[in-house]
Amino acid sequence: MKANVGSVDRAIRVVLGLVFAYVAFAVGGLWAWVAGVAAAIMLATAAIGFCPLYALFGITTCPVKAQAQR
Repeated sequence: MKANVGSVDRAIRVVLGLVFAYVAFAVGGLWAWVAGVAAAIMLATAAIGFCPLYALFGITTCPVKAQAQR
């Protein structure tokens, strides 16, 4: 797996993951499960730096490393 989630994107995912986790504990029923799954996905993709949907669509938010000139 090649990293495709940049640092700003990771920070946004962590914040959203924490918000969804709070919602999961604050509400009940089906919405708690939906928010819990969304929180888990956001926090996991932030932790590993890889998003399967980004890979599927060829998106990357990682900065491009400059290649050394010869």
